[in-house]
Amino acid sequence: MQETAQQGKFAWWRRIALWKKILAGLALGILAGALLGDTASVFKPLGDIFINAIMMLIVPLVFSTLVVGITSMRDPQKMGRIGARTITLYLITTAFAISIGLLLSTLLQPGVGVDLSFDSEVAANEAPSLVSILVNLVPRNPLDALANGNIMQIIVFAIGLGISLTLIGDKGEPVMKVFDSFAEAMYKLTGIVMAFAPFGVFGLIAHVSGQYGLEILLPLAKLIGVAYLASILHVLVIYSGFISLLGRLNPMRYLQGSLDAIVVAFSSASSAGTLPVSIRCAQKNLGVSEGVSGFVLPVGATINMDGTALYQGVVVLFIAQMTGTDLSMMDYGMIVATGTLASIGTAGVPGAGLIMLSIVMAQVGLPLEAIAVVAGIDRILDMARTSVNVAGDLMVTTLVGKSEGELNEEIYNRH
Repeated sequence: MQETAQQGKFAWWRRIALWKKILAGLALGILAGALLGDTASVFKPLGDIFINAIMMLIVPLVFSTLVVGITSMRDPQKMGRIGARTITLYLITTAFAISIGLLLSTLLQPGVGVDLSFDSEVAANEAPSLVSILVNLVPRNPLDALANGNIMQIIVFAIGLGISLTLIGDKGEPVMKVFDSFAEAMYKLTGIVMAFAPFGVFGLIAHVSGQYGLEILLPLAKLIGVAYLASILHVLVIYSGFISLLGRLNPMRYLQGSLDAIVVAFSSASSAGTLPVSIRCAQKNLGVSEGVSGFVLPVGATINMDGTALYQGVVVLFIAQMTGTDLSMMDYGMIVATGTLASIGTAGVPGAGLIMLSIVMAQVGLPLEAIAVVAGIDRILDMARTSVNVAGDLMVTTLVGKSEGELNEEIYNRH
């Protein structure tokens, strides 16, 4: 009786949708940071524990779901088709993202009237060559790749193992069942970790909100505003438009089903860290099959750079306006082309945002040391661009699932 009473006492909390709980944690974190300032860092351990728990899930979840996804396809041609569609969609949306950033910065001119010094020297960065990227995709030691969390190498090894298990036929069935059970256990563990998401998000945002005072934010408030507006428009117009026009699906359901992952991405600023939540959203909220979500989402978390490309467009125009540099139509075209292509070359590379930004700025002759101006608010901008990346991952996963007949529309349309 006592146990039943306890369950009834917390029934109201269980009935609230997870994304609403997370948003409540987000709002309370912002309030706590604003009221307590630097003292709000006392809540940071809550966020650190949540991030550690999420990071704990990434490698086993990606590895097991990829193997299960590949073995469930049982058709190498289907895997190739899905891979081609995934990469094509990511490239198209990346070009849209950087164009939206350029358009809004041109209209709203966040850099006009800003007078900030940038004495810090910033070295030019180069994107790794295509050859080095391809060479580094193949792990010398798969256990080392698993231990170090090298997602691209894990993806390559998991795909190879999944194909091999399929090719050996009946002999591979026992191992497939082990991976299937292991993946189910990881899904359950993800659900357990997500039950604590509102408290983790509260701790993360309280710390970030308290860390950035008005003296840092006010001079660059217009830049932050334009970056966030561009991010929101990209999700609402481009992603929702693709869902509606290409998928013939209700875009509101896509947005609602993606909210858990988007809010965690916003608070953690990590696409890879949000991956377990994204997989859960794709399968439980959007109805995408394990095979498609297990393949497309890990690839997207590594190579999808829509948010970073959008950030390039906004920041490059901001710096050009701040320094009084006039850009031609040719320069605008160069920014779109370079930003899109650089997103391929820098995918999965640590510090990819800075590498992409320096490459694009060098192409149009802007001073690289101006990057130091936005370095102080990079975390705030990173939260927005990570949210865009994760929303894009889920959009592409949904469209690929629909095109392959592996989207359960009953789950997708469930209110």
